[in-house]
Parts: sequence; C-alpha cells; structure tokens
Amino acid sequence: MQCFVSVGSNVEKEKNIAAGLNSLRETFGKLRISPIYETAAIGFAGDDFYNLVINFETALNAHEVFEILRELEFKHGRVKNSQKFSPRALDLDLLLYGNEIIENETLKLPRLDIEKYLFVLQPLADIAPNLAHPVLQKTYAEMLVSLSESIGNSSLKVVPLPIMESTKICPPT
Repeated sequence: MQCFVSVGSNVEKEKNIAAGLNSLRETFGKLRISPIYETAAIGFAGDDFYNLVINFETALNAHEVFEILRELEFKHGRVKNSQKFSPRALDLDLLLYGNEIIENETLKLPRLDIEKYLFVLQPLADIAPNLAHPVLQKTYAEMLVSLSESIGNSSLKVVPLPIMESTKICPPT
C-alpha cells in the first residue's frame, strides 16, 4: 500500500530530520521525499520547523504503520504524552494509506492536516500532485492552489540542506 507521511522537527532540526529519514528508510525501504520547507511554529511560541513529506510502499496495515511511526518518534526523542502544539525532535504523521478512509479512536485517514496546513499540503503536492484526496476527490495540486489563494504561501521557505546526501535518499525526479 502507498503511504504518505509528514515529517517535521524544530529541535536540532538538521540532525533529527536526517536521523529520522535514515530510520524510515531502514524500516520501510525506498523513500520518495519532498523538498524540505521551513515554517514558523503554529499553536505555540517556539523555533521554526522543518517539514517535508515522504512516500513509501508497504504490506503492513495502517495501524501497524501508525505504531511503527510512533515508536520511531520516541526513539528519536519525542516525549510520551507531550502536548499537540509543542517542540518536537521528530514528528511523524501518517497522512494517507492508499485511498483508505479510516476513522477510529486511534487513527483518522486521510489526515485533516492535509486540508488545513500549507506545510503539509505543499510537500505532499510536490511528490503527488495528480493524486486525488480520497474524500474530496480533488488532486493535491488543485487543493494547493485553493489553500494558497486563501492563506497565501509566503510562510513556506525551501531549505537547501545536505540532508538528502547524508540520508542516501534521492529526491523524486
């Protein structure tokens, strides 16, 4: 199944993003990754975040992927029971699991952040512009145009980092 995961950090960003990408590659294999964007913290006063989206294929079910992502967050310094809007060494959010629509106490897919936050939608649209949202039936490129028009996109800044080289992961072509 095709999975898309949002990756973010605002604590030792370069180190934690690189380490997180390496752990994700070791766990799930080949990754496609978006450009990295720098954005201001939302919901709290804190350092800026680095955000990106990755894509991989897996035979695991959505709940297994979710649990692995949580364990990787803890492995990379996330504090258990931390508040939603707080500093993060590594934040891994499952955005999409194929075209599955899942809503239960543990998991809600597709993740609503896709519709709300430019720092999630922009990198998703970078690597899957023609993929359609399972509920809205609009492509991520179309959704990006709408969201950019309503909130503007000046808050995103591409970050040229050597993370791509250090993780041995090639960007999409």
